Amino acid sequence: MGNNMKITELDRYLFGQGTHYEIYKLLGAHPGTQRKKEGVFFAVWAPHAKTVSVVGDFNGWNPEVNVMKCDNDMGIYQLFIPKVREGDMYKYCITTQKGEFLYKSDPYGNFSEMRPGNASKVVNLEGFKWGDTAWMKKRQQFDPQKDAMSIYEVHPGSWKKHPGRQKEDPGFYNYRELAHALADYVKDMGYTHVELMGIAEHPFDGSWGYQVTGYYAPTSRYGTPEDFRYFVNYMHKHKIGVILDWVPAHFPKDAHGLAEFDGMPTYEYADPRKGEHPDWGTKVFDYGKNEVKNFLIANALFWIQEFHIDGLRVDAVASMLYLDYGRENGQWVPNQYGENKNLEAIEFFRHLNSVVLGKHKGTVMIAEESTAWPMVTGKPEDGGLGFSLKWNMGWMHDFLEYMKLDPYFRKYNHHKMTFSTSYAYSENYVLVLSHDEVVHLKCSMISKMPGLGQDKFENLKAGYSYMIGHPGKKLLFMGQDFGQYQEWSEARELDWYLLGEESHRKLQNYVKALLTMYKKYPALYANDHNPQGLEWVNADDASRSIYSFIRWSPTGRNNLLFVLNYTPVARDDYRVGVPKKKQYKLILNSKEPEFGGDIHKEQVVYRAVKKECDGREFSFAYSLPAYGVAVFQF
Repeated sequence: MGNNMKITELDRYLFGQGTHYEIYKLLGAHPGTQRKKEGVFFAVWAPHAKTVSVVGDFNGWNPEVNVMKCDNDMGIYQLFIPKVREGDMYKYCITTQKGEFLYKSDPYGNFSEMRPGNASKVVNLEGFKWGDTAWMKKRQQFDPQKDAMSIYEVHPGSWKKHPGRQKEDPGFYNYRELAHALADYVKDMGYTHVELMGIAEHPFDGSWGYQVTGYYAPTSRYGTPEDFRYFVNYMHKHKIGVILDWVPAHFPKDAHGLAEFDGMPTYEYADPRKGEHPDWGTKVFDYGKNEVKNFLIANALFWIQEFHIDGLRVDAVASMLYLDYGRENGQWVPNQYGENKNLEAIEFFRHLNSVVLGKHKGTVMIAEESTAWPMVTGKPEDGGLGFSLKWNMGWMHDFLEYMKLDPYFRKYNHHKMTFSTSYAYSENYVLVLSHDEVVHLKCSMISKMPGLGQDKFENLKAGYSYMIGHPGKKLLFMGQDFGQYQEWSEARELDWYLLGEESHRKLQNYVKALLTMYKKYPALYANDHNPQGLEWVNADDASRSIYSFIRWSPTGRNNLLFVLNYTPVARDDYRVGVPKKKQYKLILNSKEPEFGGDIHKEQVVYRAVKKECDGREFSFAYSLPAYGVAVFQF
C-alpha cells in the first residue's frame, strides 16, 4: 500500500463532505513500509473516543503498547506498526469518554476470523491477477432496460454442502469450489446472472448475511478475499454476471460491530426513534451524517472496483425511505414538513446511484422496495431515486395468490394475473420468486401448488411460463427450478437427490427450456420498458382460466404468442385470434415427453385462417391440453 501512507487534510475534507469515494484505501489496515520498515498502517474514525489503540496477536492484546495518534478534529486515528504481517488478528481498543474499554472489529477491515471469533485480520488486497477483461469491456454496453437478465439467487452456504466430516463442521464449499460447481449449473440451466445472499461478514448464520458487521470483508465462512475474487473472475470468464445483496438499511448490535462504535451513536442516528428498528432489534444508519454516507457509498464502490461485482441488490429500501416503517405512533419522528419520508435517505439514494452508475457503466443497482413509492427507477434529476431496476413485489404477491388457488376458484380471481400488466411500465422491474417466499412456513414453490402429485408440477410449469412471458427481468431462488419440496433452510443443502426422480428432472428440463427461450428471443426482454411490447389477445377468458398474449419484438420479427391454461380441463376445440394471416410455429409445448407430458410429434406449424376470434379477423385452432402451455413464434 505504498510508503508513508498519510491521511492528508484534503482526504479529511472530502471524507467530511461525504465524497471520498476511495476512503477504504486509507481507513482500515493496509500493509506497507515506513522508513524502510515493513508493517501495517492502521486508521480508524472514532470521533467521540478519548483514546484508541490497536490490539492484536502482535502485542499480546495489550491496549497500552500501540496507542494511535489523532492530529485532527475529525476523530481520525492512525498508526504505523512495524513487523505486523498478513494474517495477524487485531481489533481497536477504544476508551470512551466515560473511561470504558470497547474492543471493536475494524469497520473498514477486509477480512475476519471465522465465526464465532470476530477479530479483524490483516490482509493485502494488492496483486490479484484478473482474467475477465473481455467481460468487463462487454459489460460497459449492458443496458438493464433492453438486455436479457435471468437471475439465479443463491445462498452460498447451503446451495451444496460437503457431507459432515465432524458434528461441528458446517460443510461449506470454499468460494473456489463454489465457482466451478455453480458456473456449471448456471450455464447449463441458462441463467445470465447469479445473485449471492449476504456475502459481507456477519456473526450469525441465521441472519443469512442481512445483519452485517464487516461491510468491507467477504465472509471468511467460505475462504479469503482472494478466494472470493477467484469466484467472481471465474464467473466472468464463463459469461455469468455476479450481483451481491447489500444492506445499507441497518446493522446489528453485536458488541464488536458498528453499534455505539466509540461509546456513542457514531454510525447510527442518535435519537432511538430514528436509530432503532423495533421489529428487527437493529440500528439504523444516520443518512444525515456525511462520514456515514461516505462509509456506505465507498462500500458500494469497493465491491464493484475491488471485486468486479456487476451490481448490487439493495435490501430493505422501504425501511429506509419511511420514518414510520415498522414503528407505532410515538416511536418515530416526522420530517421538517411533518411527513413520514426520510429526506436524508432519499438524498442518500440519489447520491449513491448517481455515483455508482456514473462511474461504472453497465453495472446495475436494484431496489428491493415493497411499496408504491414513485419513481424508484426514475432519474434523480426528474425526482426519482436513480435505481436501475426494482423488485416487483406486487406481481409476486398476486401471482402467488392466484397460483395457490384450487383451479375451480381461479375464474373468480382472473384479474390477479392481468393486473400487473397495467403498471408493468411504471418502473423498470425484476419479477422475483426469492428466498423470502420459500421460508418460515411459507412452503416451497412446488408445495404452494394445488392438487396432488403430477398436478403440482403441471401448475408450476404453467406458473413459470407466465413469469417468463410477462415483461420484466427474472429472478428465481435456488431449488425452485427443480421442485424442492422442503422450505429452504440455511442449515442444510438443497435436496439435490430429488433429481433422481423423473418428475423433478422433467420440471428442471422445462425451466431450462424457458430460460433458453428467454435468452434466444429479444421479444421477451428488449421491449420490457415499452408498452407496445405486450399485447393481450384475450385477458378476459375467466370462465376457462385461459390467458393469451403476444410479446412483440423491437424488429417486428420472431414475435411470440403465449397461450396458458390454468385448469385441468383440456380444450380440444381451442381457437386463438391472431394479428396476421401467417404461419405460427409452435416452439414450446409443456406437454412434450421431456417435460413430463405425453404428447409426441405434435403438429408444429399452424396456418391462420380468416375466421373471427378474440375480436380479430384471423385465427387458428389448437388443441390445448389440461394445464397446457403453448408458445408460438411468428
